[in-house]
Amino acid sequence: MSKQVLVIEDEPNIVEAISFILSRDGWTVSTHANGETAVQAVQEAGPDVLILDVMLPGRSGYDILQDLRADGATRDLPVLMLTARGQQTDRDLAARLGVSKFMTKPFSNAEVLETLREISP
Repeated sequence: MSKQVLVIEDEPNIVEAISFILSRDGWTVSTHANGETAVQAVQEAGPDVLILDVMLPGRSGYDILQDLRADGATRDLPVLMLTARGQQTDRDLAARLGVSKFMTKPFSNAEVLETLREISP
């Protein structure tokens, strides 16, 4: 059975690229682009791993991550956070909120695959 990944990202080119490389690797990929409804999307999809953008319409990925970590059902969900903002303060905030891995854009396809394999159960 293939692993489920939910990609919460609002940039269509990035969604398309990630979906393609993960599908080709055997993952079942679902996507979501709205920060306001992202937590609900995670709860409904029940993914094995989550790829989460920081800058989303409605709510930031940091707020979403904080909500996920506060919920017993999603507390341990592996989360790969993607962002164009790679300053140390961004990395520190993500770490404090419980991110599994932090990756800056642009990223390589191989790096995304390797990281997901590393953090997924």
